[in-house]
Amino acid sequence: MKTFQLEGSKRESTGKKAAKAYRKESLIPCVLYGGKEGVNFTVEKEGIRKLIYTPEVYIVHLTIDKEEYTAILKESQFHPVNDELLHVDFIQVFKEKPVIIEIPVVLEGLAEGVKAGGKLSLEMRKLKVKGLYPNFPEKLVVNIENLGLGKTIQVGQLVFDNLEILNAKDSVVAAVKLTRAARGLAAKG
Repeated sequence: MKTFQLEGSKRESTGKKAAKAYRKESLIPCVLYGGKEGVNFTVEKEGIRKLIYTPEVYIVHLTIDKEEYTAILKESQFHPVNDELLHVDFIQVFKEKPVIIEIPVVLEGLAEGVKAGGKLSLEMRKLKVKGLYPNFPEKLVVNIENLGLGKTIQVGQLVFDNLEILNAKDSVVAAVKLTRAARGLAAKG
């Protein structure tokens, strides 16, 4: 899994007023959970940009006032009108403690149903998994070569080493849908 270096400094004050003041200085208020106690800190807006605006998942190496932490991005909050980044939550991770994270799904291969005129549809872009962070892959690769026309791949059919998938077993990950052209061919045949 890819890593991301991020530096921050502890916040002296918390609350709405303080958060607004930090944002005016192009600093983003953040919180690190999961350790003995939560750590309130700020990071520069430009420093965190590449971490927030990407579909990829990173292990974040946080340096907060010379203290080192290993974490993952848990949640980012945006302004409802102007989409400005307001707040970021991180969760501290440890090698021996399982953590829950969403990992992107990538489809691999050319489905039989697509060759027959169907349309491939990725229904779930990310899957929620539980495991130890050193075991997390950058993406979950799902082979769809045997996926026929009108067929689906469900969460219950997927197995990944050292990971437990937490999504509902009957949720559809990918499907090959019938197109009008495919239906027409099926009716003629």
